[in-house]
Amino acid sequence: MYVSGEVREHVRMRALVQSLPRSSLQQNEVAESDAELVRIPGTDLLLAITTDAVVEEIDTGLYRDPYLIGWMTVVVSASDLAAVGADPLGILLNQTLPCGIEPEFQNELQRGIGQACSAFGIFPLGGDVNESNRLHMASTAAGTVPDGEAMLRSGARPGDHLFITGPAGAGNAFAFEVLSDDREVPRLVYRPRARLREGLLLRRFASACMDTSDGLIATLDELMRRSGFGLQLEPNSVDLLQPQARALAREAGIPAFVFLAGPHGEFELVFSIPPERLSEFRAEAIAAGLSISRLGVARQRPGLQLSEREGGAWLDTAGVRNLAYERPRDLDEFVTRLVALTRPDY
Repeated sequence: MYVSGEVREHVRMRALVQSLPRSSLQQNEVAESDAELVRIPGTDLLLAITTDAVVEEIDTGLYRDPYLIGWMTVVVSASDLAAVGADPLGILLNQTLPCGIEPEFQNELQRGIGQACSAFGIFPLGGDVNESNRLHMASTAAGTVPDGEAMLRSGARPGDHLFITGPAGAGNAFAFEVLSDDREVPRLVYRPRARLREGLLLRRFASACMDTSDGLIATLDELMRRSGFGLQLEPNSVDLLQPQARALAREAGIPAFVFLAGPHGEFELVFSIPPERLSEFRAEAIAAGLSISRLGVARQRPGLQLSEREGGAWLDTAGVRNLAYERPRDLDEFVTRLVALTRPDY
C-alpha cells in the first residue's frame, strides 16, 4: 500500500554515492545490510565493517549524560555487526572533545565506552582524539562472517515469520521524556544493548535482519522495501511496547503506538524466519534463552497493516520516515503529525 512511497533518506543516499567508485570485493548493495560486507581475499570470510556517529543526539540535548554518550558510541556501530551476524573483531573510536572538558565528564564518558565494550564482548582497538568547540563522538566496528551466512535486509519472502528480539518503543519514549521535560535525570532508563550474541544464532536461520536503531516502523518499512513483502501486525501489537514506554504514553495522553513509530530506536533485531526452519529455530532459541516476540507473517500484498482486531488500518510508513527529515518546529507538532500518520487509537 504505502510501501511504494519515496523515502527521503534513500534520495539523499543515492545522491551521495552515485559518483563514487565501488570495490569489486564488496558483496552488499548500497544500504542492503546494516554493515558493509567485503570479501577477504584468500579466505572464506567476509569483513563486516560499519561506522556511525553520535552527533545529532548530543546537539539536540537528547544525550546529556556522559556515561550514556559513551555507551551509545559503542552501541551504534556494534549493533550493525549484530544485524549481519558478525563475530566482532573490535571497535575504533573517534572522539572530538571540547577544549577544557571537565575531568569528571570525560571520566564518565570513558567509563560508558569501557563498560559497553565489556558488556558486548568487543575490544577497543584504537582510534583518533581531537579538540573542538563541541563534543563529537563516532565509532567504527569490524567483524567477520563466513561467506554465505551474512544477514541482509533483503531475502525475506511471503510466508516467512517476522520476530523482534525484545520490547520496542523505549528509545522513542526516552526521547519524548527528555525533550519534553526539563528534569535533569529522566525517569526512564535507556541502555540499549547490541544483540551480538543473538546475531550469531540468527545468521543460521534468518532470511533477513535489521536493527531498530531508527524505530520499529522504519525498520519494517525498510525490510518490506528490500524484500518485496507486506505485513499485517499481530493482534495487540501495542504489547510489543516496553512497559515503561506504555506507562509514559498513558501519562502523557498520547497513543502508545507513537512510540513504535518515532525515529529514535532501541537497537533490537527484527528478523524473518522461513516457515520450514521455524521449528528448529524455536528449539534453538529456547535452548539459548533467546527472548523473542512475534510480529506477523510476511505476505504478498505490499504495505504495513494493523491487525483486523486493531482496526486494520494501513500505515503510511514512508510518511512516518520522512517526518523526521521535515524537522517540525517543536516536539508537540512532531507528535501531532506522527499521530495523524499512524492513526490507531490505543
